[in-house]
Amino acid sequence: MGGTQRKKSDLYEIRRSSIQGRGVFAKKRIRPGQRIIEYAGERISNAESDRRYDDESMRRHHTFLFTLDKKTVVDGNSQGNDARYINHSCDPNCEAVIEKGKIWIYAKKNIQPGVELAYDYQYERTGSADDEKFYECHCGSPKCRGTIMKPRRRRRKRARRRSGG
Repeated sequence: MGGTQRKKSDLYEIRRSSIQGRGVFAKKRIRPGQRIIEYAGERISNAESDRRYDDESMRRHHTFLFTLDKKTVVDGNSQGNDARYINHSCDPNCEAVIEKGKIWIYAKKNIQPGVELAYDYQYERTGSADDEKFYECHCGSPKCRGTIMKPRRRRRKRARRRSGG
């Protein structure tokens, strides 16, 4: 399969999403642990991804980039496939797993026909307050944290010492 040619799948279909643009929807039941699709695209450097997608010129974040490792990013918009249309959710039914240099999307739970596939993008936090608005989430889940970035680390509460008597 070359370029952005789409391969017909019996597992899913692409259609309009209430989360963002187009989405991927189950055509039949997908079981937990089932491999659904590889996240494919051109392998590029971080520097090249920064050159291609200038966050400063975007009103809100919209790319098809997936970090494979410290040196490599997969650009799903170039030589990509249907996996690029899988949207983010704060309560996902899928997960992305890196195996032997490839990114695979697996079902985390039972997904019924008609349900949109989604995984947690978990973008790295930079510490900038502007990131919250720029990386806004629209997943609609009751568990929505409002951003596609990684959840904030929870601070552990220190146990209070009781003075015994």
